[in-house]
Amino acid sequence: MQKKYTMTVFGCQMNERDAETIRGFLDELGYEETEDVAEADLIIMNTCAVREKAEAKVLGRIGKLGQLKEKKPHLTIAICGCMVQQEKVANYIRKNFPFVDLIFGTHNIASFPDLLQQALDSEETVVALRAEEGKIVEGLPVRRTDKFKAWVNITYGCNNFCSYCIVPYVRGRERSRLPEEIIREIKTLAENGYLEVTLLGQNVNSYGKDLAKQVDFADLLARVDQETGIKRIRFTTSHPRDFTEKLARTIADGKNICEHIHLPVQAGSNRILKLMNRGYTREHYLQLVEMIRQHEPDCALTTDIIVGFPGETEEDFAATLDLVDQVSYDAAFTFLYSPRSGTPAAEMPDQISDEIKKERFQRLLALQNKHSLRHNKKLVGQKVEVLAEGPSKTDPTVFTGRTRTNKVVNFTGENIEPGKLITVEITEARTWSLLGRS
Repeated sequence: MQKKYTMTVFGCQMNERDAETIRGFLDELGYEETEDVAEADLIIMNTCAVREKAEAKVLGRIGKLGQLKEKKPHLTIAICGCMVQQEKVANYIRKNFPFVDLIFGTHNIASFPDLLQQALDSEETVVALRAEEGKIVEGLPVRRTDKFKAWVNITYGCNNFCSYCIVPYVRGRERSRLPEEIIREIKTLAENGYLEVTLLGQNVNSYGKDLAKQVDFADLLARVDQETGIKRIRFTTSHPRDFTEKLARTIADGKNICEHIHLPVQAGSNRILKLMNRGYTREHYLQLVEMIRQHEPDCALTTDIIVGFPGETEEDFAATLDLVDQVSYDAAFTFLYSPRSGTPAAEMPDQISDEIKKERFQRLLALQNKHSLRHNKKLVGQKVEVLAEGPSKTDPTVFTGRTRTNKVVNFTGENIEPGKLITVEITEARTWSLLGRS
């Protein structure tokens, strides 16, 4: 009988992309994926370490797997990802959940088939946590979860050490893939019918700094645009400190580079930005936004903002609201600050109460919603290009997709096929989406 597995993925696109590699290995090993945990021979949890509360939820879910293991002794349980790259967390799981068969970190994915076999042969938990990043391993198998859009890593790790972030500790130092390997992968995707790629890195703008050959992110982006045949190119995430005018020109001049930049600001107060160790000022960020819009006036800008960072005063928060008003983002991903043990911010004085965080969060959300709706209303009556992704989850007669500026459009029409670029007339604007007809 063919063995089956189920995998739960937490966290960011990096974890999702890692999961695609694990799926590729499991395909080669003859496993079949299932959504039914009860029929699985292998359960994998690919974890995230960004927020401590999320870790607690994952540990709770792991605990419940013990009952399933009692009913199915042959069941193999594997825990991987950023959360278990922390040695103390891995040791906690091994000690408190002895029924877990395999624990492996972010630097051990290339060894997954061997590790799985070791776990199948051993009566004790197999733990593989390589402390050093090691060289990038190319040519690993992959089974992508989407037929038309793909994530492509261009860097691994991070060198920024923002005071609130655990990523450099669990993903390691920054390493860039060779441009030839990236171009080769994207060319293959285009040949296989993929229309869109998102170039992935914790900070794509610092791509190439560790390579012997002089190449930067703008150079790579231009090559992807000119040499691969892919129809839509996106990238995430951009760090403001490393965003150059050369990059802005490249985006504006590109034929297939989408007019959307995600540019996390995190806070509008210079005092808080310094405490966050972000490496730029409010003034620098606003100048950067102005420069981007000079080169690409129709570019959609989105951002990340943390509310309630330790020591944030009402004056600091007012500076964030003022920046949001000045920039007028198309959308913002807003987060309540959550202490992450192992980071400098978790030890800072003047931690903000949940009540104050929530109240500020609501004010920020109301302001951003106003700007999001204003931007969307400007598109009513216009015809835009939409990549049709499939039927809406709430109404199968309505299709959903995204514009080049990454806005969600729910639209009607005839003979619509997933994976096609459709011209859609926008008929109605909502805060977080658009309505239209093809």
